[in-house]
Amino acid sequence: MLVLSRKLGEKIVIGDNIVVTVVKIDRNQIRIGIEAPHDVPVYREEIAPQRTGQAMHEVGV
Repeated sequence: MLVLSRKLGEKIVIGDNIVVTVVKIDRNQIRIGIEAPHDVPVYREEIAPQRTGQAMHEVGV
């Protein structure tokens, strides 16, 4: 897992076309914005479709 520190307004770029931006910081909570192509699904972990054990191993989870 890559762990980064970011300040308000700073971005993280993933691949060629995914951008994660820190849009709000408030005590123990942050708000992020995610820009991704329409064909790339983005889910919160608690509502994401279940991944198989093999798929999780491949991405290092």
